[in-house]
Parts: sequence; structure tokens; C-alpha cells
Amino acid sequence: ISKPDIATSVNGKKIRVIEIFDGQLYTTGLEVDAKMPGEDKHDIAGDILKIVVKERYNDGKPAAGFVKGFGIKYGAFASSVAHDSHNIIAVGADDESIVRAINKVVEMKGGLVWCGKDDEVISLPLNIAGILSSSPVAEVAASYKQLTKNVLAAGSQLRAPFMTLSFLALLVIPELKIGDRGLFDVNRFCNVPLIID
Repeated sequence: ISKPDIATSVNGKKIRVIEIFDGQLYTTGLEVDAKMPGEDKHDIAGDILKIVVKERYNDGKPAAGFVKGFGIKYGAFASSVAHDSHNIIAVGADDESIVRAINKVVEMKGGLVWCGKDDEVISLPLNIAGILSSSPVAEVAASYKQLTKNVLAAGSQLRAPFMTLSFLALLVIPELKIGDRGLFDVNRFCNVPLIID
């Protein structure tokens, strides 16, 4: 994908934002006035970051929304472990990092990725259907620990940021989630627009 694929024009508009909580699968839906000064800018100070889902089964346009609670100040991370459909899901502090992270997951044909400063890329390939690894468990655990450490170093306070990310596409747990067709209001059981009219 490229940056135009995930561009959003929301500055000055009221938008829906997924709010996450540490250790919880439940989310809430916030309505906030967007303060993003440009299409690829994120509200770092307000901890409102872009979240993107790229469908793995067809080459459609990615779905983009916003999420509060990850707390990272730079970079992006992505995963092909995203219950239940296991599309690629990513969150980041800027569009370029999100695009790099998603494209690395695509290149590996599945896995977990952190893209940080100065072209830093750390990855854990998941070579079996993008959700399992055939590598020894000690190697997988060490890679997962390093990926988590990098997300925490970028400012996140979550105990398990990749685990939290993996459940944001599970469209059966309230309240607001995101799938390959966009934001999904679980209570109303329908897709809802990002921008509130």
C-alpha cells in the first residue's frame, strides 16, 4: 500500500475514535473534534493515532480510523494476527510508518512488525498462515519480547500492545471496533462512518 491509500481528511470535524483499555477486550466509542493539521498527521499529544486494517483475502482499499490508548509517540506496529479474519491491522504515529509496517507484513506473508525511527524495522515472521511460526518457541518468545519492548519504548503503557491490537478487529465484542470495511458499532451491529455529520 501507499500513503494515499490510508489518507483521511478529518481536521476540524467530529470523528468517532476507538478507546482501548489495558488488559481489556471491551472498547468504547468516543466522539471527538479532530485536531489533525494535515491528512497524514496524527494527534500525538491527545493520543489519537491512526489505525488501519488491510484485507488479506482481496486487494481492496484499506480501512482507516482512529484509536486512543496506545500512547506511542513515534513509529508504527502491525500484525497479521487479528481475530477473527486475521487481516493485517496496524496502528502508528504517522502514515509513513504505518505503510512501512503493513508492507513488511505483506512482504513476509504474515507476521508482527515494529517500524521505529531511522528506518528501524523489527519483525517476527509467522510463516504458517500468517498466524503461526515453525521456529523454536524460545526464538519466537524472544522476538515477541523485543517487539513489545520497542512499542513500550515509543511511549505505550500497555502490558501487551500486540495482543490489544489483535482484538480491535474482532467485530463481536462491544463497543467500537474496525474491520476491513471500516468502523463497526457492535451494539448497533452495523458499520458507522468515521466522520460524524
